[in-house]
Amino acid sequence: MIEVAAAAIQRPDGRFLLAQRPPGKVYAGYWEFPGGKIEPGEPAERALARELHEELGIDVRACYPWITREYVYPHGHVRLNFFRVLEWSGDPQPREDQAIAWQALGAPMAAPMLPANAPVLASLALPHEYAITDAARVGIAAMLEALERRLEQGLKLVQVREPALDAVARELFTTQAIGLAHRYRCKVMVKAPHAGADGVHYTAAELMRLERRPPGGLVAASCHTRAELERAMALELDFAVLGPVLEKNGAAALGWEGFAAIGRGSSIPVYAIGGVTPADLQRAWRAGAHGLAMIRASWR
Repeated sequence: MIEVAAAAIQRPDGRFLLAQRPPGKVYAGYWEFPGGKIEPGEPAERALARELHEELGIDVRACYPWITREYVYPHGHVRLNFFRVLEWSGDPQPREDQAIAWQALGAPMAAPMLPANAPVLASLALPHEYAITDAARVGIAAMLEALERRLEQGLKLVQVREPALDAVARELFTTQAIGLAHRYRCKVMVKAPHAGADGVHYTAAELMRLERRPPGGLVAASCHTRAELERAMALELDFAVLGPVLEKNGAAALGWEGFAAIGRGSSIPVYAIGGVTPADLQRAWRAGAHGLAMIRASWR
């Protein structure tokens, strides 16, 4: 196994950096996320800082563990330990005769990409907030009003989860929420297939009964244990939600250490849920979370 530390270096505007492998290296001319081999006994985070200084002349100030992907190339089995680098000093400059380019999600991408890195782009496109509706508690009209307010503020991913609403009210609310969200280019996850929805979110019990990933759209699941997360990874879901991290009625909280232990090395992005608020985002990133999944805190 070849251990590699790789960086998703992102600017505040969301653009991220790719580097082209120089002549003389395996896969010369292919584009990849910057990084390099981890030396035996070297912490991955330290290897990342070393490689980025050598390759790009930058010094990392803030980086967070993210996802881990494996790929078998003709020359070896590679495990890519990805970090998101959000703060650094210095202006990235190619120091090893490689080309570099800032890329924008949704725009034409540098090509060709290394096969191992291409799936990472979909994960990188996921927003840091996953909002979950609460219409049964606050009322349908108030929930739609709150949803529109958050959409105007840039919300890009929401789950319609309303088990307490009766079937007719839930169907109507789901249709209204999807129509409203799509006007702002926000994606909507639902609990069961629904016309116009962008994906399905499964419970942990449903996840463990799944035999294969359903075709089309985003697919996510709630997880509470490592076994459930392993199942989500094996099915190659788009992301998972793990918790409860801080609190939930009738369930023991994982805490941030427990969250980090379960999520460590996940090949898919993991959102933290359970008593979390926007103020917890930095702590969640340090624990390896992609972002926060919130019910009440998303609508305050």
